[in-house]
Amino acid sequence: MAASSRVQVLRLYRALLRESQRFSGYNYRTYAIRRIRDAFRENKSIKDSAKIEELVNKAKENLEIIHRQIIPLCQPAEVTNAPILPNLYKTIKSEEIL
Repeated sequence: MAASSRVQVLRLYRALLRESQRFSGYNYRTYAIRRIRDAFRENKSIKDSAKIEELVNKAKENLEIIHRQIIPLCQPAEVTNAPILPNLYKTIKSEEIL
């Protein structure tokens, strides 16, 4: 493996692990980390540059998938000061109770 290819693979490996750490669920997080480590260990002896390029592209797609799954969970929800049921409150308040 060329030096630049090795650096690219290591950066991708670290990025996958870093993004997987952001899963909120323990089971998802540990499964993703374990699967990433196992896949990279399994393929570390591959010397064919075409196969390496194919695996790198697959890992990049998986990184994008992880990133898409993480982003919605990390963005804060919008908070408004409006009452939940303003019309119901007005109706109850304005009715005369006998």
